[in-house]
Amino acid sequence: MTRGRRPSKPAPYFGQRLAAFRTAKGMTQYQLADALGMKRDLVAYYERAAKNPSLELVKKVADFFGVTVGEMLNDTAKSRSKPGPPSKLEELTARLARLPANEQKVVMKMLEGALPKAS
Repeated sequence: MTRGRRPSKPAPYFGQRLAAFRTAKGMTQYQLADALGMKRDLVAYYERAAKNPSLELVKKVADFFGVTVGEMLNDTAKSRSKPGPPSKLEELTARLARLPANEQKVVMKMLEGALPKAS
């Protein structure tokens, strides 16, 4: 159960992303504050109210969570693929997925036989 007063307005987008990354790591605001060298109240402020965090803070948080600044500021989970046509491997994987299951097994056995040689 959350503590404190319910917000009257939705959190700014950066705050929503910060809270999402923090909870995905199973961290409390106190733990994140400690890891970033700040007070818990400041983490709460960024999650709930700050509309324009500094670029320095955004970089620091992105580095901590192992994501890019773009991922920190935008929801890129929907489109993580690179722009442009699919790679040859992506095309072959898609074609393999369309094969009947018994043919997929044959191709997989061939790949498994060839891959140990490539290591």
